[in-house]
Amino acid sequence: MGLYLITGIAGFIGSSLARALLSRGEQVRGVDNFATGNPENLREILGRIDFREADILDIDAMREACIGVDYVLHQAAIPSVPKSVLDPLGSNRVNIDGTVNVLVAARDAKVKRVVFAASSSAYGDTPTLPKHEAMRPDPISPYAVAKLASEHYMVSFYLCYGLETVCLRYFNIFGPRQDPSSPYSGVLAKFMTQMLRGEQPAIYGDGEQSRDFTYIDNAVEANLLACKAPAEKVAGQVFNTATGRRVTLNETFKLLQGLTSYHGQPKYGPERGGDIKHSLADISKIEAGLGYKPVVDFEEGLRRTVEWYREAVVGLQASAANEE
Repeated sequence: MGLYLITGIAGFIGSSLARALLSRGEQVRGVDNFATGNPENLREILGRIDFREADILDIDAMREACIGVDYVLHQAAIPSVPKSVLDPLGSNRVNIDGTVNVLVAARDAKVKRVVFAASSSAYGDTPTLPKHEAMRPDPISPYAVAKLASEHYMVSFYLCYGLETVCLRYFNIFGPRQDPSSPYSGVLAKFMTQMLRGEQPAIYGDGEQSRDFTYIDNAVEANLLACKAPAEKVAGQVFNTATGRRVTLNETFKLLQGLTSYHGQPKYGPERGGDIKHSLADISKIEAGLGYKPVVDFEEGLRRTVEWYREAVVGLQASAANEE
């Protein structure tokens, strides 16, 4: 049994990691300042974890949180390209300075390994597909720059201090508990809740942009494998975390029509600044290094997520009706 520290534990991915670890009998400690995390994501597991309301920009709090920890799963961030375009200073502080704080605290506490939630946005909008880790990064948004800089910090802490680090470049993770209400949320969370309510979803651009949409269970599996994989295969390395398949937003919308029984059409609007056109991962490196294989495909992930949101939407509507 190990002790895992999850930063950003109240977030969509952080809370999913916590549940998976608890189901395996591991000990979980978590930090979150609720800037983007949702306390509701922790409600049913709060009594089973060591939770600390803290900010990763507070170095003393991070030092305290890392005491006795075996593995750090660093998920805390301001995870938004559009928000970083509007507020590059805020994005930089949390996504770079916060990461350095986590690394310093983990190094001083002699943590075994830090696994970092990196981002496929580091590749930018280069036309080469699929994206592979040997490609030259070409970030086009402040968020992408910050995530890439944090990758370099991860590698440098391994080379300079011997702190084992692994970077997982997430490709459009989706699933239950992703917040659809934020203007910066994932497109699938918004699509699903809007269509379940009979509301018209918006597509920015022509809808032919494509993504390697990756169900949350695949990201969780990659994190758990990254903690235990042999150091000679993974330490100081960067790995794509995805499915190796891309789907356009128009194709996704049609699949969701069948799952949600929504009969309308999307509203098309102008493209958003900082967004990339196409994203597809080469996952051969993570397969070889971590023994990773996607455990849930796109269609099944959509189905599971729609069912979760269906219950959530019905529950919210019932609660609103009772209040009236």
